[in-house]
Amino acid sequence: QAQLVESGGGLVQPGGSLRLSCVASGNIFSIGHMGWYRQAPGKQRELVSYITSGGNINYADSVKGRFTISRDNAKNTVWLQMNSLKPEDTAVYYCNCDGFAPTYGEYWGQGTQVTVSS
Repeated sequence: QAQLVESGGGLVQPGGSLRLSCVASGNIFSIGHMGWYRQAPGKQRELVSYITSGGNINYADSVKGRFTISRDNAKNTVWLQMNSLKPEDTAVYYCNCDGFAPTYGEYWGQGTQVTVSS
């Protein structure tokens, strides 16, 4: 089993920045995709961004040009740099990965709250 622990959420004013971090630990053999989802009140969980072990990246249209995802494969860590934050970015952000730990599975973090408000 793998465990994911997020950090870095908080309250920020519109136009501000936050950096989320997520570390995967446990009996990990290999990790494929690592990414971030978010869920706002009353809405479905949606993909924000993911990055493959080879470095291929995908972003939701709503965050392109403002958010940057990166990862360190050796440290099983993924980051999400969020700039030019908007009130509509307010949500609980969840880290997600898939991989072998030691059998194949998909894993989720507990979530970290991001609130963008003046």
